[in-house]
Amino acid sequence: MAGPIPLGLLPDTTTVDGGRASVGGCDLADLADRFGTPLFVYDEDHLRSRCREAVAAFGDGVAYAGKAFLCSAMAKLAHEEGMHIDVSTGGELFMALHAGVPADRLVMHGNNKSDLELAMAVEAGVETIVVDSFDEMDRLDAIHAETGAVPRVMLRITPGVEAHTHEFVSTGQDDSKFGFTVSTGLAAVAVERAAVADSVDLVGLHFHIGSQVFEVGAFSRAVEVMTRFAGPFGLPELSVGGGLGVAYVEGESAPTITEWAEGIMAVCDAAGVTARVSAEPGRAIAASAAVTLYTVGTVKDLPGLRTYVAVDGGMSDNPRPVLYGSGYETFLPRAVTAARPRAVRLVGKHCESGDLLVREGFVPDDLVVGDVIATPVTGAYGHSMGSNYNQVLRPAVVFVSEGEARLVVARETFEDLVRRER
Repeated sequence: MAGPIPLGLLPDTTTVDGGRASVGGCDLADLADRFGTPLFVYDEDHLRSRCREAVAAFGDGVAYAGKAFLCSAMAKLAHEEGMHIDVSTGGELFMALHAGVPADRLVMHGNNKSDLELAMAVEAGVETIVVDSFDEMDRLDAIHAETGAVPRVMLRITPGVEAHTHEFVSTGQDDSKFGFTVSTGLAAVAVERAAVADSVDLVGLHFHIGSQVFEVGAFSRAVEVMTRFAGPFGLPELSVGGGLGVAYVEGESAPTITEWAEGIMAVCDAAGVTARVSAEPGRAIAASAAVTLYTVGTVKDLPGLRTYVAVDGGMSDNPRPVLYGSGYETFLPRAVTAARPRAVRLVGKHCESGDLLVREGFVPDDLVVGDVIATPVTGAYGHSMGSNYNQVLRPAVVFVSEGEARLVVARETFEDLVRRER
C-alpha cells in the first residue's frame, strides 16, 4: 500500500489538474497519444535550471557529463547554459561537435582511447584530454611526433577512496580500471613524465570516485587525498569529476548541486587550494528531469504470489534495474494524486525473466490494460544505455516547455534495424 507518488520525484514544472499530470505544460497522457510509447519526456526548464545551478556553483569550468544523456538537443542546451561537455568516446565527441558545440568547450575522457579517438580530439582542438594510462601517453607522443600538436591534458588520478555505491559504478578505489593510483606510486610517475613531455601541456589533475554517491563526505575525503598529492606540483586545475547521487524512490534524499559544491569548496579552502576547481555532473543534471511513459499490455495476477504488469518497453530502454538492482517508482499520469494500494512488479516485453523495470511498484486499483504508466527519474542512463535487444525499437525523446513539445530524437523504425546491413 502506498500513497500518491511524491511530487518531489517528478520534474520541476510538473502540475496536477483533476488528478492528471502535466510536465512543461503538456499533459503526459496526451503526449503518449501523440508520440507513442515508450517515450522519454524531458522537462527542458528543469534541465536548464540544473545547468545554471552547476555553473553558479563551480564557475565556467564545469562540464556536463554527456554519458548520462546525450543527443544533439541536450548538447546544445548544456552549451547554451554555459557548461562545457565531458565526452568519453569518439561517438560522444562526434555528437557534440555535430550539435555545434565548439571543440574548446569539450573535455575528452576514456580509459582506453583509440588512436582514432585521440586523433579526432587533437584535430578538433578539444579543450582538454584527460589522460588515463601510460599507453595513452605513448599514443599522444606518436601524434605529437607526426603532427607537432601539443594538447592540454589533465591526468586522471585514482585517490583510493571507496564510495558507498554499487561496485559497478565505484571508480575511486585502488583496484580500478581507471586512472593512475596514488598508493602505488604510479600517479607520481605519471605527473613527472607528463610535466617534462614535449607532447602534452599538463594543466591539472582529475579524479572521479564513482556514481550515485549521496555522501558529500566521500568527495571531501577524496579532495583531501588529492590536495595532499597535488600540492607539490602546483598545477592550475583540479577536477573533482561527477557522481553526485539523486533520489529515485520515496524516502531517499540527496544533496543539491549547490550543497555538493559547497562541501567540496570548503575542503579546498581549508587545504589552501589555489587551483581552479571544476566538476562534471551528469546524473544530477538529467535524471529527475525526465519520466518514461509506457503502455500497459498485460496484467497477470498470480494469486498468492504477485501481479505482473507488462509494458511495451523494458530493459532495452532502462537497463539500470537489471544491471544494478536500481529501484524506481510507478504512477498513472491520469491519476497522479490517487493512492496506490495495489502492489505490482512492472516488467518489460523482452525474453528474459530478469527483464524488470520496478521490482516492487504500486498502482491504483483501477489500473487496466491500455493505461499509460510512468516511471520517474529516468533522465540519466536510460536513453544512453539503451539497446535493441530482441530487435525492440528505441523510444522517441521529447523536450517539453511552456506548453510545447518538440521531438528531439525520433522513434526508431523497423527499417532502421536493417539500415546498416549489407
